[in-house]
Amino acid sequence: MTPGPTRSNPLGAWAELLRVSALFTVPGDALAGAASLGVRPHRGTALAVGASLCLYEAGMALNDWADRDEDAVDRPHRPLPSGRITPGAALTAATALTAVGLTLAAGAGRQALGVAGALAATIWAYDLGLKHTPAASATMATARALDLLLGATATAAGLPTRPTTVRRDAGRPGGVRNALTAAAMLGAHTYAVTAVSRREAHGGSTAVPLAALATAALLAGVAGRTPPGRPHRPIRSVGADSGSAPHRAIRMAAHLATPAALAAVAYFRTAATPLLHAALNPSPPLTQRAVGGGIRAMIPLQAALAARGGAVGTGVALMGLVPIARKLSRKVSPT
Repeated sequence: MTPGPTRSNPLGAWAELLRVSALFTVPGDALAGAASLGVRPHRGTALAVGASLCLYEAGMALNDWADRDEDAVDRPHRPLPSGRITPGAALTAATALTAVGLTLAAGAGRQALGVAGALAATIWAYDLGLKHTPAASATMATARALDLLLGATATAAGLPTRPTTVRRDAGRPGGVRNALTAAAMLGAHTYAVTAVSRREAHGGSTAVPLAALATAALLAGVAGRTPPGRPHRPIRSVGADSGSAPHRAIRMAAHLATPAALAAVAYFRTAATPLLHAALNPSPPLTQRAVGGGIRAMIPLQAALAARGGAVGTGVALMGLVPIARKLSRKVSPT
């Protein structure tokens, strides 16, 4: 069930407009982008995170500004139709946040600004028209993929002057390919969640949640694997060798229990349960719950992508955001 509005609290109204519970899904984009290159986060990565947060929130404010007439019918409790925030204030916030986001990206270099500009254009195009076309899901997927590539680009820009941030496997030819692969995976998840979200107000679809469930299963399988050229780091090793079947099974489990694999399992569990419920009963409340679960599932997916790139500490830190996002989503809807 969508959390109710806080009518007497201006801060609560802005938190609802900006969907702050979903904000925790944003930093992992840039961090996963840095990890895909085999590079430790540094100043450029931090600038990318800041730019991503601002552009994401700009999109939230612009989304409600563009949908204010539609929300007056379908979601009259939202901040704009309920009168708790004026349309002018929402549009001003969207414009200002976009400007700040582009300024932060510019601090990471021209290439980062170029990617951020493409991301901002994609966000505005989606909110101002493409969301109501067949290109909606692809547009949102593009935005998330660009957000990850923003992190990769901003991080790469700092390499010549910050050699201490580079790990031994950084700079390999596969770095760009790994970044593009990670961006495509995050984009595929976003595409699936957006497709489900297009029916959250009215429900009625079984096929779309099932397709999203299949997508999540495929992505979990890929995200849990160590890419070629990266060392395989199991969580722990098994002591004495043994030829018995039980000991072989234990060794196999330990071999598979990498940080990336564990995060991938958490990703699938977070996304799969609400999607399955929505497929079995495609009512608006369960469809909305599936969308919320899909949004929160981005965090363990980002953690899996970071660990897959060798940044285990980053993956663990991102997993720490999961319970915070879950708790906050009970107070402020992420959709």
